[in-house]
Amino acid sequence: MKNLLIAALLLAGLSVNSQDLGYYLPQQVSYNPAIPKPKEVIYHEVGEWHVTHDRLVNYMKAIAAAAPDRVKLEQMGFSYENRPQVLLIITSKNNHARLEEIRQQHVKLTDPSASAALNTADMPIVVWIGHSIHGNEPSGANASLLTAYYLAAAQGKEIEELLDNTVILVDPSFNPDGLQRFSTWANQHKSKNLVSDPNDREYNEVWPGGRYNHYWFDLNRDWLPAVHPESQNRLQWFHRWKPNILTDHHEQGSNASFFFQPGVPSRVNPLTPEKNQELTGKLGKFHAKNLDKIGSFYFTKESYDDFYYGKGSTYPDVNGAIGILFEQGSSRGHLQETTNGLLSFPFTIRNQFVTALSTLEGAREMRKEFLNYQRDFYKQAAVRAAAYAVKGYVFGDKHDKAKTYRFIEMLKRHQIEVNNVPDTWKDAEFEKGSSFMVSLNQPQHSLIRGIFDKTLEYKDSIFYDITSWTMPLAFGLPYREITAPMTLGEKITDIPWPAQQVNGGKSDYAYIMQWEELYAPAALNELLQAGYNVKVATRPFEIPVGAVNKKFNPGSIIIPVHMQKESSDAVYARLTMVTEKYKVLSWAVGSGNSNNGPDLGSGKQVTVARPSIALITGPGVNALDAGEIWHLLDQRMNITATHLEPGIFNRADINRYNTIILAAGTYGDLNKDKLKAWVQAGGTLILTEEAVSWAAQNGISDVKLKKVKAPVDSTQRIAYAEREQIDGAQQIYGAIFGAEADLTHPLAFGYTQKTVSLFKANKVFMEKSKNPYATPFFYGPRSMQSGWVSRENGEAIKNSAAVIVNTVGNGRVINIADNPNLRAFWLGGTKLFMNAIFFGRIIDAASGRTDE
Repeated sequence: MKNLLIAALLLAGLSVNSQDLGYYLPQQVSYNPAIPKPKEVIYHEVGEWHVTHDRLVNYMKAIAAAAPDRVKLEQMGFSYENRPQVLLIITSKNNHARLEEIRQQHVKLTDPSASAALNTADMPIVVWIGHSIHGNEPSGANASLLTAYYLAAAQGKEIEELLDNTVILVDPSFNPDGLQRFSTWANQHKSKNLVSDPNDREYNEVWPGGRYNHYWFDLNRDWLPAVHPESQNRLQWFHRWKPNILTDHHEQGSNASFFFQPGVPSRVNPLTPEKNQELTGKLGKFHAKNLDKIGSFYFTKESYDDFYYGKGSTYPDVNGAIGILFEQGSSRGHLQETTNGLLSFPFTIRNQFVTALSTLEGAREMRKEFLNYQRDFYKQAAVRAAAYAVKGYVFGDKHDKAKTYRFIEMLKRHQIEVNNVPDTWKDAEFEKGSSFMVSLNQPQHSLIRGIFDKTLEYKDSIFYDITSWTMPLAFGLPYREITAPMTLGEKITDIPWPAQQVNGGKSDYAYIMQWEELYAPAALNELLQAGYNVKVATRPFEIPVGAVNKKFNPGSIIIPVHMQKESSDAVYARLTMVTEKYKVLSWAVGSGNSNNGPDLGSGKQVTVARPSIALITGPGVNALDAGEIWHLLDQRMNITATHLEPGIFNRADINRYNTIILAAGTYGDLNKDKLKAWVQAGGTLILTEEAVSWAAQNGISDVKLKKVKAPVDSTQRIAYAEREQIDGAQQIYGAIFGAEADLTHPLAFGYTQKTVSLFKANKVFMEKSKNPYATPFFYGPRSMQSGWVSRENGEAIKNSAAVIVNTVGNGRVINIADNPNLRAFWLGGTKLFMNAIFFGRIIDAASGRTDE
């Protein structure tokens, strides 16, 4: 049967090995022989092997060098692994001669004060063709070789007309590190005689696979938070050019055909104009025509949505553009058996290429319509602002300025105007100097709402991604809607990072570092790694600082000068360096005698141990969750953690670690008896999401889990066609809940708000502990802040525990039901997680006291 399939493919012209350019390129088009073909630079035919990122970049450089009249290469930046992110700007010779003028004129379409005078009749349209943000969805990046060659080498009236009317931005690889990882995998397992068995190693990557970036993040969720350099670099160029259309070339399951937008109509973000979907549908006709021409099957208006603005196909929708998602059934390697027959890598590449061309054809024919839509989108911003009851927002955390500035940094990446509060401002919660304002009466009105809005009403109950991402809640920032007319202070141009120094200068007695600031854990870690003897306050206290008394909250870090191995001058120098580096608040004190609360020498001030951390990784572990922890520790806090796969864990001496972290996942290969014995001997085990369930089911913790009521009674008879909707509604795609925190508990040190926003995207519902001190975070009867869950899941969340601490022998198990580190922008959960690392071992969960 397999031989017959191969023969059929060969007869149809679909080689199972490799193809020359004639298989892909439009017929009856002549090509400039001076332009190098891909094989001349990458050393193989397109689709014969998976192009590696270095060869991909080399080809783009070669194209730019050979066709300077049409192609300009820009380097946007570098990935974590220092791979270049390149962008080809392709247009006609005449357009290149005035490229900066065209860019500036085009960007004015997004400026309501300047756009009215623009004539779009002769203005080129800007199209961004983006590829393979998931590294193991490689047909897009490989298709970029063809797109670049065609646009640089094709000759004739049609290509000249296209280039005269279009500025094309070709982004060959959204995810350089992931593409390199996957191409290496696929190529090193390729046989001369292609193996199509889906069970073959070629089609089954080892953990974590090539989908993710260096830190195992899904970059197609990072357009809005823009945590990673790949996203930050890309956004700078996105806003530099403000494209009218952006294509996002992906892959889906191997048994699927080809998808192009529009997606499910009921799952479009309500902030996206109807005109956007109308234009998306019109453009879809061009994709259908091109795919029909080569006999490829496809589908639309199913499965995928346009809701979360952090994806490549939806971010343009809230920026006056049209985002287009393409999903090609994946060969994953070179040739794979599917329910539709043999799927070859060249076939997947061709579909991506012809839809890139259909996008350009539609852009050329609908040029004025897209340009006018973009202008109207921004012209209508003032109308939308006037009609909306909320006029803007004030935000800021006077206790955590670093986190506030990270939020401003995120806003400004999206060209959102941020202002200081005015000089006349008076507010006890939002103080001048630490608080800022964002008006909704500005061009980015819709995007601002997409960042600040809470959402509780939805047209559908099934989602492709998360249902809410209200960013101030995610950052843990106090904020307030303003409904009255706004008076703004001066506009923020440069992000005002605070300059910090040790308050009070040098001390020969002690220093106190406040714990509220975002990077305080990084500062503490640096001191501990230097061998410092450091204590943490477990009770509030008030002590003279200079001529005044100052109150310090639990979690404050005490550095006794004479307990260190260094001189007092060296201690001061080190603390000054740490204070400036991590933007923390540090104070010099001359006496240990408190006016209120425990003295500095009290047993209530507990020595902090230097953390030695192992993070369990590998098969069964959710790579996204593990990557978020790795990124938090490595990038934000400069803390090292050993990555232990279960097989290594089972044979290693784990007594060298005092903290072990299990992220969401299943741990069937982990030696649970060894893990439990380690906890009993005094280790701190930190569990998140499904790892909580695994530990409870395997007797490592005594957490009790709640059961969810079924949505349908077993006696009912429901139409089969309703199954997808009913079952789909029971999934928890991700919503925001406010956990009530015991601010006196070590796991809540550093928090100043009693309600902490956490993100739930699982079905881990913990019963509150019978120990009255062991549930420091819990969800009350009305904890939903934004998002959607079914009625049955909502009932299970009510009055459940968000965090439980168990005593197991001499050790502690810290159970965190949800994800405090979501996508690296959930900074509101950072303190909880870092407290678990630094202070978990000082908790006496049986009595609620700390070890003293």
